Formats: sequence, structure tokens, C-alpha cells
Amino acid sequence: MTEDATLEQQLARRHRQPAGVEQFGIEPIPEDKKTVAWYDLFVIVLNFLVNPGTVLTAGTAVAAGLPFWGAMVASILGIVIAFGVYVIMATVGVDYGIPGQVATRMAYGLRGSRWLPSVVRTISSVFWFAFQTIAGALAIISVVEQLWGVRLPVQAVSVVFAVFQVLVATVGYGPLKLLSRFAFPLKIVITAYLMYLLITQPAGSYAGLDVFGWAGDIGWQWPLLALWINTVASAWYSMVTDAADFCRYSRGRFDMQFGTMLAAVAGTAIASMLGAYAVAATHAANGNAWDVLARISSPPALLLILVLVVLDNWTINVLNLYTGGLSVSNIFVRLGRFWATLAVSVLGVALSLVPEVINEYSGLMTTMGSIFAPIAGVLIADYVILKKMRLDVGALFDRTGPYWYWHGFNWVAIAWTIAGFGLYNLLPMASVPNLTSLVIVLVGYVVTTRIVARGSTVAAVAARPLDSPVSIRLNERIVERYGS
Repeated sequence: MTEDATLEQQLARRHRQPAGVEQFGIEPIPEDKKTVAWYDLFVIVLNFLVNPGTVLTAGTAVAAGLPFWGAMVASILGIVIAFGVYVIMATVGVDYGIPGQVATRMAYGLRGSRWLPSVVRTISSVFWFAFQTIAGALAIISVVEQLWGVRLPVQAVSVVFAVFQVLVATVGYGPLKLLSRFAFPLKIVITAYLMYLLITQPAGSYAGLDVFGWAGDIGWQWPLLALWINTVASAWYSMVTDAADFCRYSRGRFDMQFGTMLAAVAGTAIASMLGAYAVAATHAANGNAWDVLARISSPPALLLILVLVVLDNWTINVLNLYTGGLSVSNIFVRLGRFWATLAVSVLGVALSLVPEVINEYSGLMTTMGSIFAPIAGVLIADYVILKKMRLDVGALFDRTGPYWYWHGFNWVAIAWTIAGFGLYNLLPMASVPNLTSLVIVLVGYVVTTRIVARGSTVAAVAARPLDSPVSIRLNERIVERYGS
């Protein structure tokens, strides 16, 4: 029996997890499990970006007054801002094999990490799961009613839909990778066909030159453009603390950086083009590209939309549950990844029974952006500038180590997160609050930490980078320690 198999059996016994599921939760994964190439990461992330939400966001930006190309620029710039931060924090997973929530211990402390980044991310995961499930259920109900004249109940469809997502998420990373490989070509082909339907419509307003040349109701006005750049970035900032979750099985930094950024830009461009084109062609006031697509679709095309919605929600929501489970594992370290994911799934399915959740999207996006922007600022400042990307991984699990800070909390990080949250809500939208508040918090955290470190050994030792990069190899002693 290999050493890795022995370790997985030990973790299964420790957390009472069933055989056949991914056993590694908050524990670093072994080096020989880092086999994922750039293509698999590309497929996973692109699946996540090509979704009904991205389509709707671009369409709504056009309805708000931006021209077609303005909506495209806002969408792509927003995703580049968010994923620029994402790629930086993903290196923690590539280099050290740990999930993102464990990495937040380096900045917030072993206890602070649990009760700020992990709690916020768990709430976000549960909401996103319910939101995507209900949105998918409503789309399914609409298509089924148009095709067969049957009106299905929202709660029943949501629950059935959710169960299939839970099954994949609880098993772990392997099925997630396989599902993404299966869904990717189907989603691209269906999206391309829907784009073809739009371009080939006989009505004059659907012609490519008309859409591409349309100036929009307001045009290239910076305040409006900044608003939508900020909105897009807000939607994805909450993934910053999860970046390492998807990338810790990567072969190396190049695979992660190339696969992730290519998928982010390509996926956003594909989905945004569909949404922006549909609304720019019809000047739909509500910005709902799916209404436009439903009107021009024949029954076979409606079936394809149904397949696309199912695949979208399946690939997206499995990721929400997977990352939410790792967040709960960081809060309750003895629970184990499988049981933590199951707990998040129960909460998500329960919230999916409340259709009114769909109306909270806009408010939650603003709140998530205002919380995760300062969290991202603190993490980048601590990891890149202070620790120079060199962590003492063992100290992330050690109450006597430097990342214990003051009784498990780094009050400097917590204070700057709160200050950044307040600052975000005071900044004008034209300043792109996501980016501006992140930069201010980053600079403020570095300066404050260096000042505090002059008079505090605790702060000085915690901010110090490890002498040289290390590769952590799991063994039974380390698993025993990390599980405590």
C-alpha cells in the first residue's frame, strides 16, 4: 500500500468519512497528487464563467445605457481585476497544497481566520448555491411550460436539482474535474448556436454592423462604465479566498496562471457577448437576454437552452458547495471535508426552498464586494509584500507558532478589514471602490504592521518570511498534528 493511500485511510478514520471520497480537507495534499494540467483548470474556471449570470450582467449593462462594446469592456476589465487578485492567492495552493481558507490564517490568525474570512465565505457559498439553484429552476420551469404546457412547482424542481449537485460536491475534486470536462464542449457548442440564432435573425436590428455600431442610450460615460466594472468585479471577489482550493492539485504555477487567466477572459467574453448582443439588438428594457433568446427559439433550441441551464447550474453549484465545505472545515477542524460539505449542502438546499432569495442579488453583490475587497487587500499585503510568498506551513496549524498572533487573532488585519468595509461604502462609484479600497487597505496594512512590529515581537515574527521556500511532504506525524 502506498504512503498516500495510508494517509487517506488515516484521514478517513479520523473524520469518519466514507471511502471513495476526497479525504484531504484543510490538510496539505502530497506533492505527487499535484498532477492537474492547465487544461483542466481552464475547463473548470471557464465552466464557472460561462453561466446565465454573466449573460444577464452584460445584457443589463447594455440596458443601463452602455453600448455593446462598452458592456464587453466593463465585463472583461471587471474580471481581470478580480482574477488578477485570484491568481496571486492561488499560488498558495500550488506552492503549499493548502486550501485558501487555511491560508488566511497567515494574516488573520488561527482563530481570526475561522471567524471572519471563513464565516463570510460560508454565508456567500450558501447564498450563491440557493440563488443559482432557484434561478436554474425558474429557467427550467419556463422552458418546460413553453414546450409542454406544464407548470412545475419551484420548490420541487429546486430540491431535485440541488440533490444532483450535492452528490458531486461531497465526493470531491475528482468528479468535479470529470463533470467539467463533460460539460465544457456541450456548453460551448450550445452557446455558439444561440449566438448564431441571434446573428442570423431576419430583422434588421439583429445585424452585426447594427449591434457593433450601436452607441447605447448613454454611451461611453466613465461613471456608468466604472459602475459595471465594479459590479462584475464584486461578483467574483468572493472567490479570492477560494482560489487555492481549485489550484492546489496543479502541477505548477504556469499551469495555474495560464489556465485560470485564459479561462477568465475567454469565459467572460463568450458569455458577455451573448448577453450584450441580444439586448443591443432588441433594446430590451429589462436587459434579460434569455427573454430575447426564448422568443426567437424553436422547440429544439428551447431544449438546448434547458440543457445549457442544467449544465451551468451543475458545474457552478458544485464549486459553491465544494469551497463552502472547505470553509466550514476551517471553522470546525475536526469535522472533515465530506461532513463539512454535507452541512453546507443542507443549508443550501433549505435556502433553495425560499424563491424570494432571487430578489436579493443586487444587495448581496454590493455587500460581498465591500467585505471581500479589504480581505483581498490584507491577504495580498501579508502574503506578497510582508511574507514574500514564503510561509511556515506548519505554523498555520500550530497554536505555539507565529501565526497564533494575539490569542489566535491578528487585530491589525481585522481592524483594516473593518476600515476597508467602511471606506468601500464611502467611495464614489466612479473610483471603482473594489480596486480603490483594496489598494488603500493593502498599503495601510503594510505600513501599520511594520510600525506595530517595531514594538511587538509577536507582530515582527508573524510578518517575517520563511528563510527559504519549502515543500511540505505529508507523513503520518504531520497528518496527526494537522488533524488536532
